[in-house]
Amino acid sequence: MSTFELSADIRKVFGRKTKQLRAKGIVPGNIFGKKIKSLAIEITKPGLIDVMRQAGETGLIHLTIKGDDKAHPVLVAGYAQNPVSGEMLHVDFHEVDLTQKTTAMVPVKAVGESPAIASGNLLVMLKNEIEVEALPTDLPDVIEVDVTGLLEVGAHILAKDLKVDRSKVTLNIEDDVQIVTIQEPAKEPEPVVVAEEAAAEGEVPADSSAEAEAKAEGEAKTEEKKPEEAKAEK
Repeated sequence: MSTFELSADIRKVFGRKTKQLRAKGIVPGNIFGKKIKSLAIEITKPGLIDVMRQAGETGLIHLTIKGDDKAHPVLVAGYAQNPVSGEMLHVDFHEVDLTQKTTAMVPVKAVGESPAIASGNLLVMLKNEIEVEALPTDLPDVIEVDVTGLLEVGAHILAKDLKVDRSKVTLNIEDDVQIVTIQEPAKEPEPVVVAEEAAAEGEVPADSSAEAEAKAEGEAKTEEKKPEEAKAEK
């Protein structure tokens, strides 16, 4: 796995006052862990963003705090961003014990090219990330899935087929769960002939024919009564 270096300062500003830090290009944060109480820190934004983009959730970061000779081995535990501007508002780090296993979500990436795609079919990723358990130094940056063997619709790769060092990494997922599969593209629905189109073609609905017959029969009875009505008037 990859490791990264990052430096920080102890933070003495809290609450709403942290807005002043952000205005200066500094991101407030915290470190927490089993052997450490929550420690408030502040980090320059450019360096933080660069490391986070590379490390993701599984990259081990050696975080050095000014005035402390000890480097803290940490993972990115979470962060908050402004939903509109995307500005980094806060970041949390989890200090890990390098001798104890930890869990993390590892991204899954398809590699290679499936011959079935050339026929117009779709490669569908059913799992984009998988929870794994390993020592912090053994956490994989990514789990690659070779899809070159998927030759037809319905072909798939299961969790048990993933290539990881099982002696060091445990996948917290059932063996028979599908990770990626080949599917046919969705078919366009057949056009439906609406009533207006049927009428335009000269088709008469059954109800309309019955109504026409009833109307014609009623008119015939009316004409039969006319001579009698005329005689009565005389």
